[in-house]
Amino acid sequence: MKNRLMEFLERQPKSWLWVEAIALSFVVGWVDYVTSYEVSFVLFYSLPILLMVWFADRTSAVVVALLCTIIWWWADQASGHLYTQGWHEVWQTLVGLAYFLLFIIGATTAKARIALLEHSRRLEQEIIRISEREQRRIGQDLHDGLCQYYAAVGCAAGSLKCNLEKEGSAAAKTAAELEELIMKGVWEARNVARGLAPVENDQWGLQFALEELAANTSKLLDIHCRLICDRAVFVFDGNCATQLYRIAQEAINNANRHGKATVVDIHLSSTEEKVVMVIEDNGCGLPQPLPRNGGMGLSIMQYRARIIGGHLDIVPRPEGGTTISINFQQKEPNNTQPTHEALN
Repeated sequence: MKNRLMEFLERQPKSWLWVEAIALSFVVGWVDYVTSYEVSFVLFYSLPILLMVWFADRTSAVVVALLCTIIWWWADQASGHLYTQGWHEVWQTLVGLAYFLLFIIGATTAKARIALLEHSRRLEQEIIRISEREQRRIGQDLHDGLCQYYAAVGCAAGSLKCNLEKEGSAAAKTAAELEELIMKGVWEARNVARGLAPVENDQWGLQFALEELAANTSKLLDIHCRLICDRAVFVFDGNCATQLYRIAQEAINNANRHGKATVVDIHLSSTEEKVVMVIEDNGCGLPQPLPRNGGMGLSIMQYRARIIGGHLDIVPRPEGGTTISINFQQKEPNNTQPTHEALN
């Protein structure tokens, strides 16, 4: 609701904004008059001024500030405020105007600061997106180029071994060892390529990648890991999907290394616009409250959540262990309608 209101105010014509600011100024002035001069309403005149600062410009805000000063003076006089000396009235009016001008300076500075932070956040997202894209490209090149090349070399070594075995040569054993080493190298290279691009660049890639992560974790570590997902979850932004995968990867790593967990559950769900991922483990948990300068893994997870506009929570489980949850809003592309047939 808040975002829609902000978007509406940003899109509307400037003439409407002027009408709204002037109308709001008079409304505040009328309330100021009705409540009498004994109740100060000077702070509420900041609302139309803030409206112009945020959605127009500083000059427009100064004009509205002058209007608010005049309205405030009128409400003060009309409500029967009598000054013992004339300069008291002038002083009070100038103080009100000075407050409005200082408010404009502060609001303009805050607006510029927020705009700079938003620009920095977009730059961070773009840098991460470029980095992930390059990692994906390197992984694909490694898989399609180097892996295929050495796989062919391994096949040639296998043929050489067969020929030497037919000839009864003692070198057949060396050729077999060579073939085994080459194929192990191919397997290692494919694992590296998979690590560089763990999530397929499509809308259901995250779910498949998490299923593979859970299976590999159960296979390689002394942990029972599973993905719990009641229905298909689609993430349309490849960068967001990759960041969620990396968060799950780091959470499992922390549960194994620090928490000494034996069970890790990854819950993945979604609503119309929100994706939620929860990782639970039965380890020894984390200290509460979390230290301000936590471990590198926690800082990286929080950073990854922040750059996709998500919210990360780390809390202890009542029965022992840790729960890490992240949710973020996503917008479904208009031209993308995922279907169950696409998964088959």
